[in-house]
Amino acid sequence: MNKSSGLSDWVLFFGFAAVVLTMPLWLAPFGAAYPDLMQKFAIFGVFAIGFNILFGLTGYLSFGHAAFLGAGSYAAIWSYKALTMNVVPAILFAVIVAGIFAFLIGYVSLRRSGIYFSILTLAFAQMSYNLAYSVLTPITNGETGLQLTLADPRVLDAMVGIEATSSLPLPNFFGIITTGIPGFYFCATVLIIAFFISLRIARSPFGMMLKAIKSNQTRMAYTGFNTRPYLLWAFVISGMYAGLAGGLMAVTDPLAGAERMQWTASGEVVLMTILGGAGTLVGPVIGAAVIKYFENIFSAFNKAELQQIFSALPDGLENIVVSVASMFVGKGWHLTLGLLFMIVVIFLPGGIMEGVRRIGRLMGIGKKPETQPVSVANSQQGQANG
Repeated sequence: MNKSSGLSDWVLFFGFAAVVLTMPLWLAPFGAAYPDLMQKFAIFGVFAIGFNILFGLTGYLSFGHAAFLGAGSYAAIWSYKALTMNVVPAILFAVIVAGIFAFLIGYVSLRRSGIYFSILTLAFAQMSYNLAYSVLTPITNGETGLQLTLADPRVLDAMVGIEATSSLPLPNFFGIITTGIPGFYFCATVLIIAFFISLRIARSPFGMMLKAIKSNQTRMAYTGFNTRPYLLWAFVISGMYAGLAGGLMAVTDPLAGAERMQWTASGEVVLMTILGGAGTLVGPVIGAAVIKYFENIFSAFNKAELQQIFSALPDGLENIVVSVASMFVGKGWHLTLGLLFMIVVIFLPGGIMEGVRRIGRLMGIGKKPETQPVSVANSQQGQANG
């Protein structure tokens, strides 16, 4: 890596960190500067960054990453129940358990490529969901979900003299309760660290090898190069990121349910990555923020609020505008998201980041990035070549 590219990476990292840490300030005009939503931005940003390491760098499309998200949540809750309410061991357990789980699933799934790989990961995720929902109820508590109780041993807390109370304890970071703004900044710090690690991976020889696999895996195989260990490690690292996101969910809300392993959660992270720009560094985080913003802000609008927004219009026109707009908000927010996704896929196949680069080029700034975005069609073509 030359000095100029190393400098640009540091500029990107510190710029990203500054944007994340100042969320409460610049999100206020958009009505999104409240802790729960900002925590979701950070958590699903981690999830999308990890998914991008697999999909964006190698072109292998997984439909089963929700399995690792759920596994991380369950591991974190069990850490609370058995050891301590400190979030550090919970996060570590979440990452380790998800990594082991990803290794087992990846070892089998990566024997195939293309659509067969995607279907295998989907099948494993659905198997995991059904196991958590009905078979492994002593571990997962089934449909009720795994949650804290007053009878939990929490042996490490007991050893250091933290006494049980009459109410359920809250997760903490060495005494700092991880709810509200402190909880957001904890998640934001983890997001920044996760972004830095993904940046180093993308710029490393390992990352270059993953990009080469995506570019032409067949040619690499013809030269006698064994790509499978690299793919397996990419899958494991991606799964560990998903487990980290699951652990962060347990940090902000100490409850784990089987619904986090459903195929819809896997599909959501695919949409986030493609919407923001698969193969880019910042794009997946932007995609995660956009989808969570639509889910939490647009879904909350109702006709009364729309009438207040468009009250300046003449009565007849106001009623028409409100009637049309109401179809795209509230329960119809998925329609807005679907239209946005269609527009991006058709006109910006590289995602939102491609639009940002186009604007930059029109303004005479920016240059062609080292990491190229991929569309769904390109990634599937790359897998087919493999």
